[in-house]
This record gives sequence, structure tokens and C-alpha cells, in this order.
Amino acid sequence: MFNFRRLVLGSRLASDDTSHTQINNFVGLAVFSSDALSSVAYATQEIMASLSSNLPAGVAAVSMTAAGLAIHPLFGLSIPVSMGIVGLLIILGIGYRQTIMAYPGGGGAYIVAKDNLGEMAAQTAGAALLTDYILTVAASVSSGVQNIVSAIPFLEGHNLSLTLSCILFICMANLRGIKESGALFAIPTYGFIALMMLMLTTGTMRVFFAGGPGPVQVQQAVHQAGNFTGFALIWIFMRAYSAGCTALTGVEAISNGITAFRVPSSRNAAKTMTWMILLLGTMFLGISVLSSKFGVVYAHSEDASQVSEALLSQLVKHAYGIGSLAAAAALPRLLYYLSQGFTFAILVVAANTAYADFPRLAALHAGDGFLPSQFVSRGDRLVFSNGVIFLTVVSCFLVWVCHANPDRLLPLYALGVFLGFTISQAGMVVHWVKLKGSAARVHLKAAVNALGALTAGVVMVDIAVSKFIHGAWVVIVLIPIMVITFFHIHRHYIGLKAKLAASRTVAALPRRHHAIVLVSSLHAGLVQALAYAKLISGDRVEALTVDLDSDGIHESPAMARKRRDWKQYGMDIPLRCLPSPYRGVIGPIMEEIDRFQLVEPDVCLTVILPEFVPIKWWHRALHNQMAFWIKTQLMGKPGIIVTTVRMHLPD
Repeated sequence: MFNFRRLVLGSRLASDDTSHTQINNFVGLAVFSSDALSSVAYATQEIMASLSSNLPAGVAAVSMTAAGLAIHPLFGLSIPVSMGIVGLLIILGIGYRQTIMAYPGGGGAYIVAKDNLGEMAAQTAGAALLTDYILTVAASVSSGVQNIVSAIPFLEGHNLSLTLSCILFICMANLRGIKESGALFAIPTYGFIALMMLMLTTGTMRVFFAGGPGPVQVQQAVHQAGNFTGFALIWIFMRAYSAGCTALTGVEAISNGITAFRVPSSRNAAKTMTWMILLLGTMFLGISVLSSKFGVVYAHSEDASQVSEALLSQLVKHAYGIGSLAAAAALPRLLYYLSQGFTFAILVVAANTAYADFPRLAALHAGDGFLPSQFVSRGDRLVFSNGVIFLTVVSCFLVWVCHANPDRLLPLYALGVFLGFTISQAGMVVHWVKLKGSAARVHLKAAVNALGALTAGVVMVDIAVSKFIHGAWVVIVLIPIMVITFFHIHRHYIGLKAKLAASRTVAALPRRHHAIVLVSSLHAGLVQALAYAKLISGDRVEALTVDLDSDGIHESPAMARKRRDWKQYGMDIPLRCLPSPYRGVIGPIMEEIDRFQLVEPDVCLTVILPEFVPIKWWHRALHNQMAFWIKTQLMGKPGIIVTTVRMHLPD
């Protein structure tokens, strides 16, 4: 078992090997930006799906005319929606660069809120981000599987099993350590970037030089968007905008993981943030524009167990002029499969951003006493293993509930992200106000973060309103519950610390001691337990057994035989028998211990349980675990010392 553990996780790292886990900018972009960069695979898709849901019944999204392919004018809104999202991306990118330089220790929204807005804001931001990371794993991997199934139809119907397998793979890679997982996942990230740029270039050339479909004019689209006018058009725009804001998920990831970069950490993280913003903005806007020009649309599937062909799969076919894969030339077909393969790969890798940040953020919460202390512990590879495992279990459960359908997962996605954005940017405004320095420079930085807080807040409200019935209500309910739970955990730790505080006024232990040895059967382990009891308590020792076959008045024949044998093995220790007419073991023992404490409250009582340990680990399943259950019950009784005397069976 030990060798298998080393094979899977690698050799153990000492605590002073932390520098081994730090990464350069090249790997850092793959680790912390794959979530944001991969979102271009489904952000435009969500915009189109939102617009498609507003078409009147019987109206086709795409139709054939004498001039060729024609897209419904309503879908022209996808371009101004995408441009607005890219503008917000630039604002948030500049704001988070300022956060990175101001907080080189990392932590993102949680640390910023804690320092500037108080504990409640910090826990709210933390709850929002932790929720976002869980949804990142579930939604991103499900979307990746959707893309690969679009390219390989015979995999259809296996989305759930494929998604769960991919999540488990990411989990194992991260248990080996962030540097190893980052190096492993750099290939999908950079391969996806290269293929997307090639596809966008080819598609653009096809539109302008190869007689592709004519461009959809944005002004005309807004003007001719069917019968939608006034508030209806604004509402459609709001819904599409909130749907497309899934493109911004993961933008804060670098600010949470600054310490993972090589020194100077802040400078390297800021450079990586700049490259991420440039790449994300270019790919997202390019995909949206080409989708509109080629007439590529998308609609959510009505059945949760059925997954539609991904929009990006359709767009790649149009960009390379593929009408039918079977009839396509070798090179376009190869490029299509490569594009879908790397799209699948980066969407799976995008979960790695959550695996890089969720355990770190959970460790920050736990270090402050708002999550169980187990989240602070590092594993053999200097990663927060408990956080990795918890993230895996919860995300797999969510995937199972939603049938690995991204159409069901993505509407839950962006609300928590923008809540974190809003709190983080607002906290930075307070930070600059409190900071002493050059007034003009500080005011400019405060203005940038204020703009970020305002725009993120407006979008957050937009998402909450427009996506409420589509799943946003789940996050709206969940985050307050998480915050309340955090504070309950914190109060427990504060109360525990106060109760465990040393004091000179604590009363001394009782001077008298009494030991009770629990007897199930006579064996060598019991003899060792009796000898130990006499060693610690002298003559104040008694043995206690339960007669399961007693009628409550007379002892059973089995008990009579045990008394006869006791004379040989009992070391002159008295044996008391407790009748059990209802054949229970634990109940009579607990009642007897309660009676003893009531009669002799000033006596220190030790309950000794003899146990034997089998040779093989699986042999334990062949024996009842009565000692374990008795110890579990005794844990709830104050003033009782429980001791286990184990006898390891010889080989």
C-alpha cells in the first residue's frame, strides 16, 4: 500500500522544500488562467442560448434566403453584448493588477475584504469564491466533455461517466503537487490558444476573402430585433449579458495564488494577469463576432440528460469550411479534431485553477477559525490534500445531480464570481483611502477600483435578477447559509479555546482511582488488560460482563461456564454480570457506569477495553466492532478515562 501511494503521489517533500512547488510565468498562465481562457468555449454559447430563448415560437434562428444564409437580427446583439463584457474585463483586469501589487501575500477578495471591510464581508467573499471554485470544476469539465462528444458521436450518452473520470484525474494530478500539475497542463492550455488563434484567423480570412456570409451589422440588428422594443429589448440584453459574463469567471484566480509564483511574486503574477486579459479578450470577442457572421447559434436542450452540439464545434466547422466531416478534406478534418481535442483538454484543465485556489482559500478560512482545522494541513507533497479531496467529492456530487449537462450548471456559475469581484474592488477602494501617499496617484487607483466595484455590482444584480429562476436562486440561498455556518464554526473554536485555557484554579484530580475491565470472552488479550488494570489501580479493580442470554433473574448456562473459568484467569479480580433481557451490550454498560458515578462521584474511573488486532487488515471486517461503539458512547460521558489494551496476534 505504501509503494502504491508513492507511485501515485510521488516522493514526500519536507516542509522546507516549499520553493520546489513555486512556478514560473509560463506554467503560472496554465495553472491560474486556464479557467478564464477556457471560458471562451462556452461564454458565447451562453449568449446565443439566451438570445435564442427569446425568439417567438415558430421563428427560426437561421434561415436560407436567395442571398444565402441569414441569421435572425436578434442574434446581432451578441456583438455589443460581447464588447460590453470585454470592456468590463479590462476594468477588472486593471483593478486586480492593483490588488496583486498591494497584497503580495495573495488571498484575493478574502484578504482584501478582511483587511478593509470587516469579517462579515470577508466571509461572504470567501463563501462566494469557494462556491465558484466548486462550480468551476463541475461546469468546466462538463463543458469539455460536451465538446469532445460533439466531435466523437459514439461517446454520446456517456457524458456523466466521462466527466467524473476527468475530475478524478485532475484530483490525482493535484495531490502530486501544483508544480507537477501545472507542467502537465501547460500543453493543453497553449495548444488551445494556438488552435483558437488559427481558427479565428482562418475564419476571418474566409469571411473577407473567400466570399463567406456577409457581416451582421450591429446597428441594424439592434434596430430590427424583431418586435422587441423598449423594456423588452433591455431585458433581452440584460439576460444575454449576464449569460455571457461566464467569460469572466477565473479572472481573480491569479490574485489568490500570488505566493505560488517565483520571486518577485507580485511582479510575475501581474505580468501573467496582463497576458491572460489580452488572450481572453481577443479570443472571446473573436469567437462572438465570427459566430454572428457565420450564423452559428445555440439553444439549450430541453432534456437534462441530452446535450446539444457545442457552439464552438459548429464554429470550427464553419471556419474551416467543413460541411460534413466524412466528406471534408484531410487537413480541415484534422484541424477540427485537434481543436475539439484541445478544447476538451483545456476545459478539463480549467478545473485545475479551482484545484489550485480552493484548497488555499479554504486553508485561509481554516487558519482564521472559520472552517475545520483539517483544511490547514498539508499532505506529503506540500499541498492542502483535504481541500483537494473535499472539492472533488462535492463537485462530483454536483455533476451527478445535473447529469453532467453544462446547460444546467452554467446558469449557477457567475453570481458568486461577481459578488467576489464587487467585495474585492470595494475593499481596494477603502485600502487606497486609508493609505497615505501621493494624493493624485492614490485617488486615481481608488477611482479605478471604485469603477470596478460599481460595474461588477451592477452586473451582479443583473445576474441575480435575470438568472434567478434559471438557478441563481440556489447561490443566493447557499451563500448566506455558508456564511452562517462559518461563524458557527468560529464560535465553536473560540469557545473551545476559552474552555481549554489553563488555569491555576482548576481542581486537582481525585485521589482515589477505580478501574473497570469490560469482558466479552476469555482470551490472552483479556489477561493483559487485567494485569494492566491491577498495575494502575491496585486492588480497586473489577471486571464487568453482560449476559445476553439472561432472563433478568437467572444467569444463563454460558455465564455459569464463564464464572467457572474466571477462577483460573481472573487474577482474583471480582467479576460482575449485568443482565440484558433485550440482548443489548452497550445499554447495560452505560447504565452501570452512570450508577457508579452517581454513587462515587469523587472517584476517578478508568474503563479498560481489551482488544485483539488481526494479522490482515481485512480480517477486521470478520469481527464485530463492539469496542469501537462502546468507546464512541463513552466519549460523551465527562469524567471517564477510556483505555484500550491491544493484543497484536502473532503471525
